[in-house]
Amino acid sequence: MRFHLVSGGCGFVGRNMVKRLYQTTADTIIFVDNLSVGTHPTSWLKLEPEREDGDLEVFADGRLLFLHQDFRRFLRDIIDDPTYIAKHYAPAFERFADVFHFAAIVGGRSTIEGDPMKVALDLSIDAEFFYWVTRHRPERTLYPSSSAAYPIDLQTEGDAIALAESDINFKKMGEPDMTYGWSKLTGEFLAKVAAEHYSLSVTCIRPFSGYGEDQDLSYPIPAIAARIARREDPVEVWGTGRQGRDFVHIDDVLDCIFFAMERVTDGSAINIGRGELLSFIDIIHTMCDIEGYSPEIKQLLDKPVGVFSRYSNMDKVHAMGWRAGISVREGMRRVLEAQKG
Repeated sequence: MRFHLVSGGCGFVGRNMVKRLYQTTADTIIFVDNLSVGTHPTSWLKLEPEREDGDLEVFADGRLLFLHQDFRRFLRDIIDDPTYIAKHYAPAFERFADVFHFAAIVGGRSTIEGDPMKVALDLSIDAEFFYWVTRHRPERTLYPSSSAAYPIDLQTEGDAIALAESDINFKKMGEPDMTYGWSKLTGEFLAKVAAEHYSLSVTCIRPFSGYGEDQDLSYPIPAIAARIARREDPVEVWGTGRQGRDFVHIDDVLDCIFFAMERVTDGSAINIGRGELLSFIDIIHTMCDIEGYSPEIKQLLDKPVGVFSRYSNMDKVHAMGWRAGISVREGMRRVLEAQKG
């Protein structure tokens, strides 16, 4: 019997990964989340637990095991006692096949800039995670870094470039984006150490602006979609709206993760994006065109906006044979439909 682990399994990317694994494999998935940000599995699995025992909830004939606890507590338990999972949760458990590490302090721009020390706790989460990885030695490990790890001086209005993997060089550092960027950059370094020093299969990804139908309204795409679905006029946008991002749908992010884990095992990182720079005003215009109305746009200049321009150079990944399959227009249509209920 094969087991997979998803940390942060009730957050946006984590729950989509749990559902994908459940739909595409016959394996058992253990997912851990303290629900500080994530949503309870009953809301997105559309299933009720078959069994509850303390912080454990079991779904889908025992294939989905949800642990409602802080991931660091989970790691400490299984480091102290490697047989802990078999004793308490799954008697057949011996070793994880794939481990997907999405547990993190995350949020929109208001969190990154509003409480940077809270975000810095990601450093402790990742350090304990990689320490455990080097002891447990799963078959494969995914570490999701972020486009926030790229130097901010390459993302200005006057010097915006498509960010290539080589623009991060541990021997010649730039400054990443706030404590979130620093934590993800440090996580990438730990991933390289785990792969090279401990001979483990580790894959890093740098997703750009991922979005999807079930993303929290603290993120810009669903928030804008909700306003447009209500046909607000004017439609509010943070900042001038001219700041640009590389928007990639969650289904494409998951597809690229599995593609990368088959091909990148040395702890190095690849971009996940479309390689297309679009402003938030562009996104508003696209959604309004889908909805068939033309509201005014109201700029909220007192809101945090982050760097001016962040988009990916996808040449390396395209050369490997992967391209995003969901157009921005199709992705925005899906988000709009979800906001309409």
